[in-house]
Amino acid sequence: MTKYKEFFKKMVTEHANDFKEFKKIHDLFSKDRMKYQDDYNKQRSDIVDLINLYEKRLCSKMEGSKNSVYSANLAEKFREEIKKDYPLIVLV
Repeated sequence: MTKYKEFFKKMVTEHANDFKEFKKIHDLFSKDRMKYQDDYNKQRSDIVDLINLYEKRLCSKMEGSKNSVYSANLAEKFREEIKKDYPLIVLV
């Protein structure tokens, strides 16, 4: 398994309840954005904080070195993995 997939799985497993609740509101928001906008934004903010934390852990050792391009690509792959399950994560 690739490193970014490992980190994604670890993040979702360690914070299973948070992601379970976010999945519920994410699905409701996808059906009726106006009705669930506020709830979605609140939970999304917490989830994005978790995502940023795990992304930082994933890429932290590479950013200051000659591997900075690789680090950016790794971060993008990690984000794409998240979008597979939560495609609306980019919406505020």
